[in-house]
Amino acid sequence: MNSKSTLAALGLIALAAGAAAQGLVYPTTRKADQQDVYHGQRVADPYRWLEDDNSAETAAWVKAQNAVTDKFLSDMPQRLPTRKLYTDLYNFEKFGIPFKEGGRYFWTRNDGLQQQSVFYTAASLSDKPTVALDPNTLSKDGTVALSGFIPSPDGKLIAYGIAESGSDWQRWKVRNLATGQDMTDEVRWVKFSSAAWTPDGKGFFYSRYDEPKAGAALTGANYFHKLYYHRLGTEQSADQLVFENKDDKQWGFGAEVSDDGSLVYIAIWKGAGSKNGLAVLPLNKGSFVAGTKVQVITQDFDALYSAVGNEGSTLFVKTDQGASRGRLIAIDLKKPARSAWKTLVAETSDTMTSAHAVGGRFLIGYLRDASTLVKVHAKDGKFVRDVQLPGVGSGAGFSGKWTDSETFFSYTSLTTPSEVWRYDVATGQATVFQKPKTPFEAEQFETRREFVTSKDGTKLPIFIAHKKGLKLDGTNPTLLYGYGGFNVPMTPTYGVTAATWMKMGGVYVIASLRGGNEYGESWHEAGTKLKKQNVFDDFIASAEWLIANKYTQPSKLAVNGGSNGGLLVGAVVNQRPELFGAAVPQVGVMDMLRFHKFTIGWAWVTDYGSSEDAEQFKALLAYSPLHTVKGMRNYPAVMVTTGDHDDRVVPAHSFKYAAALQAADTGAAPKIIRIETAAGHGAGKPTSKIIEERADMLAFFANTFKMDTKQ
Repeated sequence: MNSKSTLAALGLIALAAGAAAQGLVYPTTRKADQQDVYHGQRVADPYRWLEDDNSAETAAWVKAQNAVTDKFLSDMPQRLPTRKLYTDLYNFEKFGIPFKEGGRYFWTRNDGLQQQSVFYTAASLSDKPTVALDPNTLSKDGTVALSGFIPSPDGKLIAYGIAESGSDWQRWKVRNLATGQDMTDEVRWVKFSSAAWTPDGKGFFYSRYDEPKAGAALTGANYFHKLYYHRLGTEQSADQLVFENKDDKQWGFGAEVSDDGSLVYIAIWKGAGSKNGLAVLPLNKGSFVAGTKVQVITQDFDALYSAVGNEGSTLFVKTDQGASRGRLIAIDLKKPARSAWKTLVAETSDTMTSAHAVGGRFLIGYLRDASTLVKVHAKDGKFVRDVQLPGVGSGAGFSGKWTDSETFFSYTSLTTPSEVWRYDVATGQATVFQKPKTPFEAEQFETRREFVTSKDGTKLPIFIAHKKGLKLDGTNPTLLYGYGGFNVPMTPTYGVTAATWMKMGGVYVIASLRGGNEYGESWHEAGTKLKKQNVFDDFIASAEWLIANKYTQPSKLAVNGGSNGGLLVGAVVNQRPELFGAAVPQVGVMDMLRFHKFTIGWAWVTDYGSSEDAEQFKALLAYSPLHTVKGMRNYPAVMVTTGDHDDRVVPAHSFKYAAALQAADTGAAPKIIRIETAAGHGAGKPTSKIIEERADMLAFFANTFKMDTKQ
């Protein structure tokens, strides 16, 4: 490092004069004379240097920003009582949905405050379970997390993936359940992949990228995904390449082995959109034979195709091809032409979100106005019955094998912690498997679904939860959460963040915005690319509805979202700063002109478009949070959050956005950034970091709204 950069890095340690807010003095962020030309238009990027995650100058900036933020948060009287309440509400027994393999049951359990949930196994539901794998033993601070857990067909081995410090990179190992010891097998540089055992138990399929260049593991673009087969007892270098596309660097692969052991279903993805290809790989009596040719069913990327199961050469597929809200079809692999595809379950007015082949029947999940319905259909597609869920909320699970007689599912709502139920497929009887006991008194709270009219007349559902007896006098502290992208629906689920906020006297609201899958693919597409502004309009309309209906007022309205939801928060705050009192964009996509240049960012072009396209560039520039910060306007209190190991949405997005906020004249409210160390995009984050980060967010809101949080 030269003397100039050394001085620059050292200079960031001291707090320099700049925009001040509530006694805050922000670190000086160096502005470089960096300009780019997009389709004839010059765009400044003065904080480009913050994209270098290996530089001493960036490290010094992070340290200086965290010093300011830590001091601000520590001085808040709401911080410690909010953290205590959050911890108390988080401290309850949590169970995952059981599944069965090799005649054994497997599920996760967390006793309350364990850093990572533990995998348990038992021969029957009445047996005392034993520990199959405890990820808390993999690191002292809980920052090594399980990214996957796949038992072998005989239930004697497990292939498991581990991710460190929140990174998307995984290492997969194999453990003998009887001895509790790892075998010599290890595969590395795995990303966006699980493992799929061959029925003979001799190995598994997985997907990976080539090893990244030195220093580029957390920022370098990820291209040329490849599907491999790893045979137990061999080195990774000997793994057999199964499928790749040398002509298209964007192709990616996911593998799943059929129940009958005759096929490998291969999902071919290209970007993070809702359209994919589908192929199958024949197995030889449950074994993989090198050189076996893959049979491509479709690679048109014109719709979503998800293999559900098969019976002989008949493949069952969930798709939205020709049906925006989804249908279930049958494809004869001997005659796979589209003209021969047969509809088993036709499209309805509800949105088909999942389909599972269990017990000789299809269990199909739907969304109706963003809440879950589940229907059972016979093998020929005829309707059998509805699954009676406990209420209006969110259900998940229902997986299993064609020969299983039972399955398991979870149910939750904004005021109901996740319950696990067992379902008898033949009789339709549902019984509680695990129901958590929590300190959250659900009977003291209520939830309702309302409908908001957006700017263009589109109606969207919002879910509102709060203490019973709430006065609609416009004075209630309210937290509005949204996402709006990548075909991901927002449905009402229980979370400790919402529970804590409601216990503090706040109103919690989830908005189901366009860009998600609440009403099918057309709803998703209405919030993408040149139509992305619809998502922001939906969120703004939700905020205005809450104000007009006397739930709250702008000075007591907080907004929050993560990842694509972080983009959402940054965009609406820039567009309508007077509408909100506080905002926390988490791990957000904030630079819409350069997002595609890092890690897997190129895959988001399916939703966002790209600055390399002239028309899309104009749309992106119009809402890009980094580029639309406006001075001479009073902004709400903003706390940006990110993780230093986030290799999904690289932290430079948040760094640059925070620097822009601090440099502009955006009023007296604080504009701070909370940068978590040894943490990534969110998956696998240890309990202690979850509690600290989310409690700090709620305390930040409470401090802004001058809420009394004394217990």
